[in-house]
Amino acid sequence: MAYCTLQDLLDRFGADELGAVAPDGDGGIDPAKVERACADAAGEIDGYVSGAGLTVPLANPPRVVTGFAADIARYRLHDDHASEIVARRYDEAVRFLRAVAAGQVRLGATTASGAGNAGTAEVVQPARKLFNGGLR
Repeated sequence: MAYCTLQDLLDRFGADELGAVAPDGDGGIDPAKVERACADAAGEIDGYVSGAGLTVPLANPPRVVTGFAADIARYRLHDDHASEIVARRYDEAVRFLRAVAAGQVRLGATTASGAGNAGTAEVVQPARKLFNGGLR
């Protein structure tokens, strides 16, 4: 499941840029190339997110995931010719995804075990003994 679409990329980056990095040969945009970049971005995102114990693909990805998916797809479309801003936005997306994988950011998705509110943890401590031998 792709987390961004051709329309998402058009809305964010414009037809001129997409036409330059994904030309169809007739002066337009090659939708297959854009869809492939979006699918590759989804694969990259799923790799990080699954490391956080979330079920992938995300059924209802938060909007922030769509934005970062677009940045990753854009970076992939630029290939070896990414500008500084395109590369920086890709790096920011990866930093965010690493934080998700490390549990520092919660997406509110479902864990692989089926529990909601992924990333939340319950800490269970053993009962402590009081000075008189009773339990607290």
